[in-house]
Amino acid sequence: MEDFDSEINSITKRMAGAITSLKSDFLTLRTGRASSNMLDPISLEVYGSKIPLNQCATITVPEPRMIQLNVWDSSNIVLVEKAIMNSGLGLNPQTEGNLVRLILPELNEERRKELAKLAANYSENAKIAVRNVRKDGMDKIKKFKSDGMSEDESQLWSEEIQNLTDSMIKEIEELQKEKQAEIINF
Repeated sequence: MEDFDSEINSITKRMAGAITSLKSDFLTLRTGRASSNMLDPISLEVYGSKIPLNQCATITVPEPRMIQLNVWDSSNIVLVEKAIMNSGLGLNPQTEGNLVRLILPELNEERRKELAKLAANYSENAKIAVRNVRKDGMDKIKKFKSDGMSEDESQLWSEEIQNLTDSMIKEIEELQKEKQAEIINF
């Protein structure tokens, strides 16, 4: 059924979107190694609107445990410092002129376990998103079936959606294992 081929493509894209989102979430988790992506969720109120931190400063990683921000407008430095301190990342900005340095402290065992749990939560949310897409696909099959799709054809499409779901869930679990190992063993 030609309509359902386009549905499968849509389902695949939506499931892949959940994995892309998970990878993005994982980039924000601190593993002991500095990454400019850690600051992606941080935004601040500047010029009357909320903007991402990376739109008011140049972010570099000069050392494995240091992030450096060159704030473009010196009047925003206090706002940048406050946004970083309120971000929950556990970072304390050190300011020198327009330069803000963030030194990543060593992660203790307790914090590593918290981050590993957070990685598991992100993975679970991605699995839920994939399962919701699967449910939407199965509902479409029921609709097509009531519109005249044969039993064999509906079974074939159901199996294809289930196989797609299984492979996406497996990929999510592998990503989770990798990230948790990176957090615990760094």
